[in-house]
Amino acid sequence: MKGILGRKLGMTQVFTEDGNVVPVTVVEAGPCVVLQKKDEKSDGYQAVQLGFSDKKRANKPSVGHAQKAGTTPKRYVRELRGVTLADYEVGQVLTADVFANGEIVDVTGISKGKGFAGSIKRHNQSRGPMAHGSRYHRGPGSLGAVDPNRVFKGQHLPGHMGHERVTVQNLEIVRVDTDRNLLMIKGSVPGPSKSYVTIKTAVKTSK
Repeated sequence: MKGILGRKLGMTQVFTEDGNVVPVTVVEAGPCVVLQKKDEKSDGYQAVQLGFSDKKRANKPSVGHAQKAGTTPKRYVRELRGVTLADYEVGQVLTADVFANGEIVDVTGISKGKGFAGSIKRHNQSRGPMAHGSRYHRGPGSLGAVDPNRVFKGQHLPGHMGHERVTVQNLEIVRVDTDRNLLMIKGSVPGPSKSYVTIKTAVKTSK
């Protein structure tokens, strides 16, 4: 298991050697700093804490925590579990070259917020007839039986949509630009442009 933190820059397309067009998401991967190593003896589990992107304003605890690693406070801090602690040292800098072309990764980020959305957009429900006589157009469907006198939990209703932690699995790294610390990942990645993402080795193998 290995991983890195980064910032989504946007989407573009690249051409393969066969001349095929591949849509890719460009991610600025690193440089990340190892802020802390956690082990089972002191923390109860094994993990490596990484930090990415300098923070302009920081409180004293975060400044002191970053100084232990010889760096400045970071805006985006995440932990990677399942790693080999011997491969990392506090203060170590990770760049995009931790991955290579053709590797399969999982990308985690915060999806785009859609605000308050109806049941059709939020849950992909079907609308009713749009004729003049119909009294049901874009409203939610049946809320269940009358006898319980309540709405059951999990009922598909209008509400807040998006802005959730989403992981897209089994994405292929098409190209690695080590000079500019860029990863070009095939397909779409959750979140808007300039949002932070976590890239890790895929936990499932693509069929």
